[in-house]
Amino acid sequence: MRGKLTLIIVLAMLTVPAAAASKMRLGWIEPVMLDPRLGLELEAKLDTGADTSSLDAHHIRRVRVGEKRYVRFAVRHPATGELVELRKPYVRRVRIKRHGGAYQRRYVVRMQVCVGERTRSIEVNLIDRNEFEYPMLLGRSALQGWSTVDPDKTHTSEPTCWRKPGSQPDDDAPNPPDDEDKAASAPSRQNISGSSESDDGR
Repeated sequence: MRGKLTLIIVLAMLTVPAAAASKMRLGWIEPVMLDPRLGLELEAKLDTGADTSSLDAHHIRRVRVGEKRYVRFAVRHPATGELVELRKPYVRRVRIKRHGGAYQRRYVVRMQVCVGERTRSIEVNLIDRNEFEYPMLLGRSALQGWSTVDPDKTHTSEPTCWRKPGSQPDDDAPNPPDDEDKAASAPSRQNISGSSESDDGR
């Protein structure tokens, strides 16, 4: 019995370092890729003191494609300064209180982000972050289980996971050549597959 207990303790001690070693060690500021087809790479603040993640977004509206609900929004491209329109799956709408301010209603979407060699599917709330230094914030819920944050370091990685064969560049586009994110610019407001899109009005 004592021998079995000793073996269990030894195995547990070996498992903890292995789990820690598998985690990415990141700085508190890191580049993240949102869409490789558009070269949409942003700087994100990694904040373990915040639970949720947020993204600087403009012209936010909820739309329907058939029975599915999405959110269309624009993100400012860091290289050109132009607004790039994206569409991501709608999750819910939340009520969040800003520091020292009033409550705000925000849309939450699910999207993939590439940090270093890893792709994560996370929930992100959309809000105008012009008053903040960094366009994106990755909170604790997006970071836990796979990364640790070193507050003394920044820019320790480059987003390279999109270069892996078979990697998925976008939640909303199962086939990379079908760039549905640009479909809203067409007068008919139809996506590549031909399904019509209507404003959800909420």
